Amino acid sequence: MNLPTSRATTEWIGFKTILIREFSRIVRIWGQTIVPPAVTATLYFVIFGSLIGKRVGQVGGFDYLQFIAPGLIMMTVITNSYGNVVSSFFGAKFGKHLEELLVSPLPNWLIVLGYMAGGVLRGMLVGTVVTVVALFFTHLTLQHVWAIISAVLLTSMVFALGGFINAIFAKNFDQISWFPTFVLTPLTYLGGVFYSIKMLPDWAHWLSHGNPILYMVSAFRYGFLGTSDVDLALAYAIMVSAVILMFTLAVGLLNRGTGIRD
Repeated sequence: MNLPTSRATTEWIGFKTILIREFSRIVRIWGQTIVPPAVTATLYFVIFGSLIGKRVGQVGGFDYLQFIAPGLIMMTVITNSYGNVVSSFFGAKFGKHLEELLVSPLPNWLIVLGYMAGGVLRGMLVGTVVTVVALFFTHLTLQHVWAIISAVLLTSMVFALGGFINAIFAKNFDQISWFPTFVLTPLTYLGGVFYSIKMLPDWAHWLSHGNPILYMVSAFRYGFLGTSDVDLALAYAIMVSAVILMFTLAVGLLNRGTGIRD
């Protein structure tokens, strides 16, 4: 018997089980996971695009609807990647069935990877739905496919890990909604979703560069429009660094039993 092969097989089955469970959860409650983002995106396009957009005109040489579409897609990816993991992992803690997973032969890094993959899956799925909605309102061109795929993957990984870390520290349901309400939502709205930072005064332009979501949205928008408000090398450096640091932190917290043994 080849022990390393057997262990690898066990770990793969465990990872696949977590991912299938997360996917089943997303599909089972599709009325909460898929429909609301599609409805919200439709309202954004109608209000900000069709109504307000006519007064705004063009932004950066592009129709306003075409400009905000990538930002709205990315905003959906961010909120759903985050929301899926924070609710799922905290639900496992609250339901007292997380212990069954922790005593399994799966290493903690693989547990984190499984939950992160579930968050990425929901972010990509809902992002695709919103992209389809966007096509009813504007025309989207694919200038740089590599930028679209890499930016959305890295961003969804960052916020899936953020949801995992939030769930680790959360002691009740109020604490899993605090961060999205008071931190994530403001940063998203101020991350260049609805405007170009070139339209801002100097002090706000400078301040915006401290918002990491700006770099994610700009990198994703570059894939569609071919232009960016930030340096792309810096944007990818921030995203890759954030994934590595947050994954390391999440595994370290799980290894210490933070929020679980308390």
